[in-house]
Amino acid sequence: MNKIVTLIVAVGALVAGVMLFGQLNKKANVEFALHYQQARDVKPFELTDHLGNTFNNASLKEHWSWMFFGYTSCPDVCPTTLQEMNFIYDELKAIANNSQVLLVSVDPKRDTQEKLASYIGYFNPEFKALHGDHGTLFPFARNLGLMYAITESNGDDHGQTVSNYLVDHSASLVLINPAGKVEAIFKPKQALGEVPVIEGDKLVSDFAKIVALY
Repeated sequence: MNKIVTLIVAVGALVAGVMLFGQLNKKANVEFALHYQQARDVKPFELTDHLGNTFNNASLKEHWSWMFFGYTSCPDVCPTTLQEMNFIYDELKAIANNSQVLLVSVDPKRDTQEKLASYIGYFNPEFKALHGDHGTLFPFARNLGLMYAITESNGDDHGQTVSNYLVDHSASLVLINPAGKVEAIFKPKQALGEVPVIEGDKLVSDFAKIVALY
């Protein structure tokens, strides 16, 4: 009897081990993204999109959302990233038709709703641009594992307000799943002296694997 019980326990442990290995092995198939073993909650937030509509946690539900922090005066990372997302957008939608690309402005002082509408529409009319004040943006960025820092200037030599400041921000893309939780983070390729760039082919490859695992 004891031998039978021992055999059953051993077989059960073996099956559990095989199942766990299979799950870990599937996760390992995602090669380039930081793919969370357990999706992370997105705390309650409320922003406004470039059309004046409220965008909050409910707006993320039932979508695969690609979220990027940037601003319209960004000289390199933002236009490069949005252009790359436009290039691969059809491929992303072929994998999951409920995909959406979201730019969150970290420059509320200059990025008016009208300016955001014009800017995001240049890359793709289906993309959305979101904005809010720093009181909302700072905790939202931290929650997603991103950051940004703005350096304000008091003015130029003539006492005029300087408006050509830069904003340091993460160049990563956050992937939020249809449950409204952070599923993965895609970091850009970085080389000394070069603009950080998202590699579209690698992003598409991992996205297909993530959707298949979801």
